[in-house]
Amino acid sequence: MNAAAHTPPVPGAIWSALPVPAFLLADRGGKELILDCNPAAELFMSASAGQLRNDPAFDRLAIDAPMEEASARARINKAPIFINDVDVCTGDRPPVVCNVQIAPMNDPAETLLLLIAPREIAGRLGRTRMVKAAAKSAIGMAEMLAHEIKNPLAGIAGAAQLLSMNLSAEDRELTDLIVHETRRIVQLLDQVEQFGDQRPPERRAINVHDVLERARRSAEVGFGAHMVFLDDYDPSLPDVFADPDQLLQVILNLLKNASEAQPGGGTIKIRTYFERGLNVQGFDGRRVSLPLHVEIQDDGPGLPEAISENIFEPFVSGRENGTGLGLALVSKIIAAHEGWIEVRSRPGQTVFRVSLPMVPPKPAAPRSVDRKPGANKKESH
Repeated sequence: MNAAAHTPPVPGAIWSALPVPAFLLADRGGKELILDCNPAAELFMSASAGQLRNDPAFDRLAIDAPMEEASARARINKAPIFINDVDVCTGDRPPVVCNVQIAPMNDPAETLLLLIAPREIAGRLGRTRMVKAAAKSAIGMAEMLAHEIKNPLAGIAGAAQLLSMNLSAEDRELTDLIVHETRRIVQLLDQVEQFGDQRPPERRAINVHDVLERARRSAEVGFGAHMVFLDDYDPSLPDVFADPDQLLQVILNLLKNASEAQPGGGTIKIRTYFERGLNVQGFDGRRVSLPLHVEIQDDGPGLPEAISENIFEPFVSGRENGTGLGLALVSKIIAAHEGWIEVRSRPGQTVFRVSLPMVPPKPAAPRSVDRKPGANKKESH
């Protein structure tokens, strides 16, 4: 019997997107055979799903726990079993401490779902939450201090400029340095204030290509003058539902980020396309479809691996003297539009993809109710 033939239906998008190794198991003659596994499991096992199918799961996975007993209990009780902090070994590699969950799929074949969560993933999620909380607190404090700091900085810059009028050229270099550095700090404080005071978007139907061309022209004569710009637009793309000024700010930030990644020059490609399948939960809990996509691709060195997972967090930057607020602001604006942004990066190619909703349909006009002549008239007696 081919075990894979009895694989229960699993939503493909969810199955592929699970960040932890997941396996579907079936009892065949007292052995738990692998029916299928997701991409995270293939990576974890260093083997393809085709190589793993129909193999005994607990021969392939050496788990320091009574897994056969746990599987039987999960089927009998029709309830999940949780096993925390156990060693899991997949072959020649040293064991990894994991949390394991095995749960019935409640299908006629009594299939089980096995999830293996390496502790490093749980720790990383916890660290991400702490980073977000710390960043939020830091930005709140920076907002309060920004105005108070900018006032004396303006005075320092003004005093340095007055002093430079009576100094030698050699000493004037020092006052010029003071002015330059104070202005740089003021610009940083402006970004902090901008990040904290972002107004809600005034969304309406706009042609995204108009916004992209405005951003491109600005980049070509400014910060991206050393870059080559290419485009691949879908001319049939419907209007997006967005604030044109805020969307322009997003695109400019992404183009600037790509330009600064290649100070010696390179190529930036701007692409638009229509593709259904991506949905997010809206502010009121409704499902929002995001079929309109904009990609900004560069051929630079790629994101440093150490920060790639947190690149949209405040104060995370891969560049020397970077503020780490540009991409955080981009993420905040896109979230306010009920959109989605993600990045794929490797040496030689980094792609930022912004996904946005279409213009919502207008509500249907209320239908008038036909009434019989005289229906609203009061009878006279």
